[in-house]
Amino acid sequence: MIKVENLTKRYAGQPAIRDLNFEVSQGEIMGFLGPNGAGKTTTMRILAGFMPPTSGRATVAGFDVFKQSLQARAHLGYMPENVPLYSDMRVTEYLNYRAALKGVQHRRIAERVGDVKELCGLREVEKKLIGTLSKGYRQRVGLADALLAEPDLLILDEPTIGLDPNQIRQVRELIKNLGRHHTILLSTHILPEVEMTCGRVIIIHKGRIEACDTPDNLLGKIRQAGGVLLEAKVGKDNAAEELKKISGVRDVVTDGDDDWKRLSLRVESGVDVREEVFRLATDRHWVLRELTQRRATLEDVFVELTHPDLV
Repeated sequence: MIKVENLTKRYAGQPAIRDLNFEVSQGEIMGFLGPNGAGKTTTMRILAGFMPPTSGRATVAGFDVFKQSLQARAHLGYMPENVPLYSDMRVTEYLNYRAALKGVQHRRIAERVGDVKELCGLREVEKKLIGTLSKGYRQRVGLADALLAEPDLLILDEPTIGLDPNQIRQVRELIKNLGRHHTILLSTHILPEVEMTCGRVIIIHKGRIEACDTPDNLLGKIRQAGGVLLEAKVGKDNAAEELKKISGVRDVVTDGDDDWKRLSLRVESGVDVREEVFRLATDRHWVLRELTQRRATLEDVFVELTHPDLV
């Protein structure tokens, strides 16, 4: 559905993205991750036909997004990070207007607008002015807009930004449902959402792709396998220094000002240090209240690839 080859974009001579190469298959939900300024939005804007690249090539549904822009755009719906809406229009009025702009046949506009309102949960606000809606509902209007022309591909740039936890959960379920019938390229900073939603993940840093794989495969490749959490009474012992002597322990972070100390151990991939920790605690006569293993997450992958000095 998407094919990107050697895509590069420079602003005033400075590269925003450099030689990007990736593909997104039909029916796939692809996560697109990276720190602020990594080049995610630039890439999405190029794919959506909003700006040209400096060099390279990109196709959507087999159409070149620069040389065959209208044909490519006919296959995609784009929801930018900050959805541009007309605040003085009512929801249904706005969606009717957008459907006409997108070339939806006049006799089908009412049907399509009704479908996207139902799909995005907009029925209860369909007669309200967009300017009076909450952030969550405005995001839904933006998503409904992207769906009007029945695109094969959805490009969603931070669709949950500014939403509360309940709204995020609702949008996540909506995206999952959309993934049954659409190919989706999804950019977000909420990494647990990516783990629960996306089949594959691209991580971009400083304009270059650092990784492209399934979340499970990425977790298997990182050096940090997660960690161990220890809560104990350690008396006057320097527990952190003692724990660092255990083979496989990379670092120990201590928290707690009272008698009970919480010690978070970062460990090497493939190493389980709990037996050695328990043995040390027994030898030192520490009183244990918790000893648990923390599994690695996509956040650990993200930090290791983009900020290795933090791990």
